[in-house]
Amino acid sequence: MFRSLRRALCAVAAALLIPLGAGAQTARAAEAAEAAAGAGYWHTSGRQILDAAGQPVRIAGINWFGFETSNNVVHGLWARDYKSMIDQMKSLGYNTIRMPFSDDILKNGAMPNSIDFSAGKNADLQGLTSLQVMDRIVGYAGQAGLKIVLDRHRPDAAGQSALWYTAAVPESTWIANLKSLAARYQGNSTVVGIDLHNEPHDPACWGCGDATRDWRLAAQRAGNAVLSVNPELLIMVEGVQSYNGVSGWWGGNLMGVADHPVHLDVPNRLVYSAHDYATSVAQQSWFSDPSFPANMPGIWDRYWGYIFKQNIAPVWVGEFGTTLQSAVDQKWLAALVDYLRPTSTYGSDSFHWTFWSWNPNSGDTGGILKDDWQSVDTVKDGYLASVKAPGFPGGPGGGDPGGPGGSAACTAAYSVSSDWGGGFNAEVKVTNAGTTALKSWKVTWTWPGAQKVTSMWNAAHTQSGATVTATNASHDGAVPAGGSASFGFGGAPGGGGVPSVSCTAT
Repeated sequence: MFRSLRRALCAVAAALLIPLGAGAQTARAAEAAEAAAGAGYWHTSGRQILDAAGQPVRIAGINWFGFETSNNVVHGLWARDYKSMIDQMKSLGYNTIRMPFSDDILKNGAMPNSIDFSAGKNADLQGLTSLQVMDRIVGYAGQAGLKIVLDRHRPDAAGQSALWYTAAVPESTWIANLKSLAARYQGNSTVVGIDLHNEPHDPACWGCGDATRDWRLAAQRAGNAVLSVNPELLIMVEGVQSYNGVSGWWGGNLMGVADHPVHLDVPNRLVYSAHDYATSVAQQSWFSDPSFPANMPGIWDRYWGYIFKQNIAPVWVGEFGTTLQSAVDQKWLAALVDYLRPTSTYGSDSFHWTFWSWNPNSGDTGGILKDDWQSVDTVKDGYLASVKAPGFPGGPGGGDPGGPGGSAACTAAYSVSSDWGGGFNAEVKVTNAGTTALKSWKVTWTWPGAQKVTSMWNAAHTQSGATVTATNASHDGAVPAGGSASFGFGGAPGGGGVPSVSCTAT
């Protein structure tokens, strides 16, 4: 998007024909295989992204920014524990995190700031460098079954750059740092890809042949450098602003791919990425067209959709967002979500996406979270419901298959639904993150203050000091793989913030 406007830093699953006599066991095996889609590193085939076993997957995720700012770390850790944020992302149905960063975090000794360590929050991040914090986030996301795409958002925390290099951060530094990250996470398939540079724009060109401005050539150089270190990664290449006199969003113009495709040394690793925004970011001519919003599919086809529709490569809309305050923006988002192809109809044979943003402090779009960094903008999140997609197998400690019988694992997401000062109500959603059905579950958390549970429904509880243990009721302990159960409670006094929660499954 136009960073000058930012006020804040910022398959269809194939029908399985089971032969008569194959029995329920074969059907269950097939279902388990489908449920496990996403395991390992990914590669491309035509317009689809496939997992290590060749099963199609769909990126349906969220941008969580902050590593690219002067905080040198994802935002919101001044308010919450990072694990509770990731748990909440998963509970809402997002399966991938696009994580922007700047080259500043790769400087020796780069440290994060604005992290709250009180009352046990983010305790395992104390004293860590920015990269070590990133390691912890990657580790926990992988356990929870989320994938991560690293996004080289800025050369430094000062702001977005039109080209992939600046006087202070030359191309050699850019490439060296990309290779360093590729090596750092080599063998960790939670990190499935790298977005080489965010939103190249004028004077960046595509296919012009000028090595100082031709983003397509630079992307080939950087992409091949990354693949020389880790040939398993997906390489995400964004568009530019202008091509043959036609201008659009920063990073959103991929018209040049038709004449000048990116060529990588390792086949089946290239994903093209576009960005698209609404009027809360900037006006574009198509918003005032009398045929709006019916004109939008043709606009998207022209700029980037044709790549998918002609089966050239997968297309990932790495950023799109809006405050939703105007009727135009509401129509735009509804039209775009429909264009991205509903999962119920098309499965993983669809466009990929990561919404901008999780953060509420994106000035011209806002976020999925509200300003308290806890409450969900359910209207905005609701627009995305039809294009959300299944999550992926978790890594060690979080739903990793444990043999033929599978493993029991769960996650819990805690949210405050109301707080009136003298008391509050909250809900906890328990999700089966394993590969076999749960028989029972237990959720534990510790409040930072003097809160007490006054009543609880759909679960039983005990409380010792500030620590609460909730166990399933008789009717909601059995949770199928991928399923969920919820319980709620009232507490007093008010100020019931969101603590870090743990879930134990049997």
